Amino acid sequence: MNAIAAGYANDLRRVKALGIDAADISRVTGAARATVSSWMRATRRPGAAHRERLLELVAIVDRLTDVMDEDYVAIWLQKPLPALNDDTPLDALGDGRYRSVSKLVSELENDSFS
Repeated sequence: MNAIAAGYANDLRRVKALGIDAADISRVTGAARATVSSWMRATRRPGAAHRERLLELVAIVDRLTDVMDEDYVAIWLQKPLPALNDDTPLDALGDGRYRSVSKLVSELENDSFS
């Protein structure tokens, strides 16, 4: 196992511990579930085709844990939101709409400091 693969695996374990399962990660990244499992075991690291979406998901999850209870993060990501045309944040991330999801998280971040 190399250090880079281990870094991705650590990020994925942290995301999974919040209730975001391999199927959700697969949906966001477009990778097969078996591929996601190999990332989690650190036997492979994400290639360029999937890396960007994976890192966007990790970044959003990290920000959400700062503004809401960790038990609610997975629920929020799976809930259809009017601001995303009733898509879920996970689906929006999978469609390449990171900026739209990030904007919503920014609004939550700003509200947490009111």
